[in-house]
Amino acid sequence: MPIRRTELPAGYSILEIDHPAVSARVALHGAHLMEWTPAGQAPGLYLSPQTVYQPGKAIRGGVPVCWPWFGPSPVDSTLPMHGFARTRFWEPGDFSEEAEGVSLKFTLTDDGETRRLWPHAFHLELSMHLGASLRLALQISNTGTDPFTMTGALHTYLSIGDIHQATVTGLDGVDYLDTAGPHAMRRQEGPVIFDREVDRGYHTANPIALHDSARQRILTITGTGSRSAIVWNPWIGKSKALTDLPDEDYQRFVCVETANAREDSITLQPGGTHVLSTVIGIS
Repeated sequence: MPIRRTELPAGYSILEIDHPAVSARVALHGAHLMEWTPAGQAPGLYLSPQTVYQPGKAIRGGVPVCWPWFGPSPVDSTLPMHGFARTRFWEPGDFSEEAEGVSLKFTLTDDGETRRLWPHAFHLELSMHLGASLRLALQISNTGTDPFTMTGALHTYLSIGDIHQATVTGLDGVDYLDTAGPHAMRRQEGPVIFDREVDRGYHTANPIALHDSARQRILTITGTGSRSAIVWNPWIGKSKALTDLPDEDYQRFVCVETANAREDSITLQPGGTHVLSTVIGIS
């Protein structure tokens, strides 16, 4: 089996995947896909070299699982940004190997600590398929006796060669909430370009393409169970304010996230399930 378990640091387990089709690393903390590099490709995901591997602190880069809320808590601004799923240790489940790559599963269930932050019973299962393409599926189940409403995202940090040579297409004519500065509703015209901070929530279920011209490749992002897409790059000022991100590394990634956000919140009845998934390909 091409999976090796290490600790970085002690008590902080990392799964290292070395397969002919792909190399990757996954932290049990957050069931966090840190790295995904298909054979013959530059890395598909960006991981900050200054990220802090510490229980309770989110990893900067890769694919954080934002849940049960995206952004600040809708009921208490003192609660953790983007929920608690990305800062909890998940249980590893089944692993399998095929010629095309490796599949893994992780689960997270409510306990006393999660119910203190969010008073609901739940079961999460995150499925990953790592190969020439990346497939992530987060299945959320309401295991309690009351309905709950949630938001969330698969917060992909996509690796690029140069932000000045990157554009995002597939969003022309789509309305979005611009949250870089005073919040305002706008409509996208043409491709998304990056010459300043970009923090936008688009109301769309369409496939999206990130054109990484510096590496002469296109990353395609196709979500399901979602009517929201987030596009984010912190640019210069915000990068300097983030202690776990090198000042100049805003040039090395764009986040294009499959999400349930804002008006795309999901209400699950007792016994109900919802699957939020994304497929990322490189061509």
